Amino acid sequence: MQSSKTQHAIYIIGGLFFIFGFITWLNSTLILYLKLVCQLQTDVEAFFVTSAFYLSYFVLSLPAAYVLKLVGFKRGMALGLIIMGIGALLFVPAASQRSFPLFLVALFIQGGGLSILQTASNPYISIVGPIESAAKRISIMGICNKGAGALAPLIFGVVLLSGTDVIQQQLAATKDPVRRNQLLSELAGRVTTPYIVIAIILFIVAFLIYRSQLPEIETEESAKGGLVAEDKKSILDYPHLLLGAVCIFLYVGVEVMAGDAIGVYGKSEGIPIAVAKNFTSLTLIAMLAGYLTGVICIPKYFNQHTGLRVSAMLGILFSTLAFLTTGYAAITFVALLGLANALMWPAIWPLAIDGLGRHIKTGAALLVMGIAGAAVIPPIYGVLKGNPQIGNKLAYFYCMVPCYLYILYYAIWGHKVGRRLLRLAGA
Repeated sequence: MQSSKTQHAIYIIGGLFFIFGFITWLNSTLILYLKLVCQLQTDVEAFFVTSAFYLSYFVLSLPAAYVLKLVGFKRGMALGLIIMGIGALLFVPAASQRSFPLFLVALFIQGGGLSILQTASNPYISIVGPIESAAKRISIMGICNKGAGALAPLIFGVVLLSGTDVIQQQLAATKDPVRRNQLLSELAGRVTTPYIVIAIILFIVAFLIYRSQLPEIETEESAKGGLVAEDKKSILDYPHLLLGAVCIFLYVGVEVMAGDAIGVYGKSEGIPIAVAKNFTSLTLIAMLAGYLTGVICIPKYFNQHTGLRVSAMLGILFSTLAFLTTGYAAITFVALLGLANALMWPAIWPLAIDGLGRHIKTGAALLVMGIAGAAVIPPIYGVLKGNPQIGNKLAYFYCMVPCYLYILYYAIWGHKVGRRLLRLAGA
């Protein structure tokens, strides 16, 4: 592609990454908010917020790939934004009824729209330029994504969670069901206006994307990466992709654990909601620092493989230090996991899709399905955390370290599995 068109495409995709970063990282606030509004009894129930949101990626990513084959990247992105807007509007009746199941349906629909956006935008930005520098471009997208993510909990923390410690005290002090219902209904009403605004913005951006000059690209030629891909009949013939999907599954799980679950972790350390609600922003600021490192250093100073190896080792280190410390020191190490996680998504994607050729949209859908890791790992943490023999800190350690060990395996060996046979086929 011509450089001017490439830059234009990067600007547009960057804007999309900002939008779905903002939407995605609202979940950290919603976990604390909905637990109070819907009077959920356990953290396991509260983590259904992430499960509903991210499970849609697993269910809808392959259909999303089929949609993209029919309508192309640009129209697919516009459709994803429209679906997200519909999900945002469902927050209005969910709030009026204080219905936790309806909130989960709204989150599932939003995740469905995002599954289309992710399936389109991630391979698009990977193959819009040289595959060797794909991690750098994805790191730029990550800055847009996590910059929005750092703002989302700060803004919505003020809107949704301001004064909730006082409301909790009032709820505990009153036995009058009418008064309790009044307090909870007023709190639930806080979510209505923000999500109406979000829906309007999503519909406007969908129209602008549809009318934009975003160019379509030829995936068959753009994603070969020097390997023979056309002789492969099935997506299952690419073991480096399949192992990469598992890697994405575990990575997204630990990313959400470091971002969305940090508030729950902080509460378990005895830190008030008024303080804990801001912890997600600390994680995302650490991620921004990691993305800036990737933009500056890849591929000039180190390659994608090296970045992924170092990131996995940092994840193991910070998880261990969080286990060995308490209070704000432990929270600091959990937030620093954002730094460890930053280069993982940018590095795993190009390593996993390189050489897929005509299979790239289906391969991308398989990787996006891996985002369902965020629907599985946080609830496991919630279950383990509720076991008095395990507790908060050990539960967190058990969830994080095995995931980082697998990511380290993929960085060193996993991304090479099956690649030698592809090279021999091309010789």
